[in-house]
Amino acid sequence: MSKDKGEIGLLTETFNFMACDLEKAEQLRRNMIADSAHELRTPVTNILGYLEAIRDGMLKPDRTTIQSLYEEASQLSKLIDELQELTLAEAGELVLVRQPQDITRLINQTVEAAKAQATVQRISITTDLAENLPLCNIDSQQISQVLHNLLNNAIAHANKGGVITIASRKCGDEVEVSVADTGEGIPAEDLPNIFERFYRVDKSRARATGGSGLGLTIAKRLVEAHGGKIEVQSEVGKGSRFSFTVPISDFDPQERSS
Repeated sequence: MSKDKGEIGLLTETFNFMACDLEKAEQLRRNMIADSAHELRTPVTNILGYLEAIRDGMLKPDRTTIQSLYEEASQLSKLIDELQELTLAEAGELVLVRQPQDITRLINQTVEAAKAQATVQRISITTDLAENLPLCNIDSQQISQVLHNLLNNAIAHANKGGVITIASRKCGDEVEVSVADTGEGIPAEDLPNIFERFYRVDKSRARATGGSGLGLTIAKRLVEAHGGKIEVQSEVGKGSRFSFTVPISDFDPQERSS
């Protein structure tokens, strides 16, 4: 084979790869639009239904009706915010303000905020946090959202009377945080898709739990934006364990104080 033919072959192969990447990107864009339209349709349809019933005199705009409209509008607003954040994350345009942070403090804050919701559903939240963990180089707001999303997911799928355990430990130059529940677990065939946007193992629970199907996807994107990884282990009937890692900060408080 001549040098010219070899270069042409390499160029052709490169163009083929580029065309394939563009096709995948376009397909992802179409899927995102289709999925978003599908999810937005439900709260919008419900709001329109209420308003049409009020307009036609079939429903009175009393406190109960207004509360229902407020809940639907709140769900719609939350979904739009999540879609915007996910779009930025998938485009690599998410701005992270990374600083040395005490991840144990973030975990305890998240647990405290979730206790009321867990108590209503008769679910106990326990912690198993390693002592003297080093500071982590993270955006505290974004990692708080990861913790919030994973804990909300555990509460939504834990059985009444169940237990959720949040643990942390140092792994080399990273800190691993895990959220484990004693819920129904995830079937093996669903595990590969669990972090895909709008994916739900139990499709019937979508509206009942108020979930958008974006929580785990956003958690994955935020962890990856920090250079970490997120994983899940689960067994049907025994529960699930989600874990993620974040990098340790180079900042040494003892050196700074000396």
